[in-house]
Order: sequence, then structure tokens, then C-alpha cells
Amino acid sequence: MSRDAFADRMEPWSEEEYLALGETHSRIELIDGSLWVSPAPNVPHQAISNQLIFRLHRPARDAGLRALPTINLRLAPGRIVIPDIVVGGGPRVATVGEATDVLLVCEITSPSNAATDRLQKRSFYAEAHIPWYLLVEPDFLDYESVTVRLFRLVDKGYVEHATAKQGETLTSELPFPLSISTDDLLDF
Repeated sequence: MSRDAFADRMEPWSEEEYLALGETHSRIELIDGSLWVSPAPNVPHQAISNQLIFRLHRPARDAGLRALPTINLRLAPGRIVIPDIVVGGGPRVATVGEATDVLLVCEITSPSNAATDRLQKRSFYAEAHIPWYLLVEPDFLDYESVTVRLFRLVDKGYVEHATAKQGETLTSELPFPLSISTDDLLDF
């Protein structure tokens, strides 16, 4: 289906219609009956994602959890997003993960979605009661620096729990023992 076919549609999309799209080259998310379409992530974004999943895998597994890249995640009926990484439990085989099974969600900003990840998706994750949000913010000019921010859910919003700027390591015992070097994230 072409991008124009999405734009010309007047009625809201249902979850069933959204899931019937199957795998696509673009990232397509269902937000309250509308489709949000974004291009595939660029090479630096994917390299950072790979480094991050590598660093989250073992600590998550030691805590009895799984770290997974780019899964369909239902935050509420009619709201299915595709975070860069989720850490949680739930069934091993599923078409759509459930927010209730997620302990931590991670977004890596891109030039085309930085505001969405910093504000809109952060709000969506808080509304879905996901306890932890990890935001990775690379410098888009040359990808020579990155900032990593770990937020915890307090009441209805996130508060900053830990931050690491370029050359620093984000460490935290919660939600499970973490140690993420910003230098390592740019080792690609």
C-alpha cells in the first residue's frame, strides 16, 4: 500500500486493519485510529540501537526479562506503537506485546522524530503506566556525542532518575542493574 493510500483514507483504522498491513518497509504505528508513518531508521540510529540492545540483554535476562528491538506494543485499545527497544516479560510468541508486560521502554531520537519521542511518546508511555523510560539522544550533526536519560514513572508522569552525557556512564540499580557507557553506544 502506498503512502498516498494512507493519506487518502478518511475513516479511522481499526487494530485488525492495522495488523492486516503486515510487515512494511516503513515504521507504521496506530495512534487512536490514525496511522503514523515514518521512514526506516538511519544507519547511526540502528548502530546505537544494536549497541544498546547488546548492553541491555544480559542485565535484563539476569532479572528474568527479555530485551527486544522494535516490537508492536499495545499501549491502549487502538494505540499500537513500535518503540526502539522494550524490556519486559509476557508471552514469547505474540504479534503484539502488551504495555502491562513492559518494565522499560527505550526510544532513540532521530532527526525526523525527536520531538515525538521527547514529548508525545513519553506521554503515551506514562499513560500506559510503563514504569521506566530510557531516552537516547544522539547529536544529529555528526553522531559524535550522545546523552542517555533514564526516567521513572511517578504518579502520571516521568521524572529523571539518571543521566549520562558524552564520556559518562549511566548507572542505576533500578529497574534492574544498568551500566550504559555513552562511548560504547557510539562504537560503530
